[in-house]
Amino acid sequence: MRLQYIIGKLIEIAFIFFIILTMLFFLFRLSPGDPISKVVDPMLTPEDMAHMISQMGLDKPMWEQYLIYVKNFFTGSFGVSFHYGEPVSQIIKERLGWTIILFTTSTVMAALAGVFLGKVAAWNKGSRLDNFLSIFALVCYTLFIPWFALLLLWAMGFKLGIFPLGGVLTPELWVGDTSPLVKILDLLHHMILPLMTLFIINLGSYLLLMRSSMLSVLREDYIITARAKGLCEKDIRDKHAAKNAALPVITSVGLSLAFSINGGALTEQIFTWPGIGRELIFAVSNNDYPLAQACFLLIALVVLVANLIVDLLYAWLDPRITY
Repeated sequence: MRLQYIIGKLIEIAFIFFIILTMLFFLFRLSPGDPISKVVDPMLTPEDMAHMISQMGLDKPMWEQYLIYVKNFFTGSFGVSFHYGEPVSQIIKERLGWTIILFTTSTVMAALAGVFLGKVAAWNKGSRLDNFLSIFALVCYTLFIPWFALLLLWAMGFKLGIFPLGGVLTPELWVGDTSPLVKILDLLHHMILPLMTLFIINLGSYLLLMRSSMLSVLREDYIITARAKGLCEKDIRDKHAAKNAALPVITSVGLSLAFSINGGALTEQIFTWPGIGRELIFAVSNNDYPLAQACFLLIALVVLVANLIVDLLYAWLDPRITY
């Protein structure tokens, strides 16, 4: 049954992905504006401009452009960026690593902290600790990301000068025979402010979700049975209640990791972090069709696969769930 379910889900993912592939092509070409005005020098002659349009393939009928687009995708090519003049796959390869480093780290850290604090809050329901953690989580959850990011940047970067105002590294430290330890410390130094922003923002949602799920689980019959058997409270909390209560959090973390592939565009823009999100904003605003399409396709594929992984993790964590 499990194998049949996986095969069925893979077929479903392939079908949905092809629909997204098609929709992205037409949505970008029907959107206002055009890539020519963004990249063509106004001093060029009409002949040179026509030559550039031909090179981009924009002089062909829409149906022919679509066939080329589908063919390129299935042959592993995303085309060439209108703005950079480089293969899109190379641009994504250069940016994707920075996004994964920052957003995977922040999501995992926030999830671990949120699960632990949510478990503690639910176990101490109605206490001062529970009230404090709940209020703290609500504040974190409702923070406006650009405001909070700019506040951290202004206070800890501009005023106090503790952290850099942006970027991912100090160029002079990465040339010559600088030791790997110095390079790693420099990367961490640049990473702390955006990491702190994402950690605080995500922590609130995971804490509240875990607390709510834990409170629901604590009312289940098997928890009452565990107490009746004389198990210690710590084992009941950690081995029985928390494991099942973490299921909704796993779903949230899985989808957060998937959507983080777009780099949290605003965060990357504010901290000038050279990831996929920042590149996506640029590609959309400049009608760079190949680059924007590839970024969105990557996000869609990761989200679809993440949904499948989360479903399988559910069955692994809870034997009552079968497919």
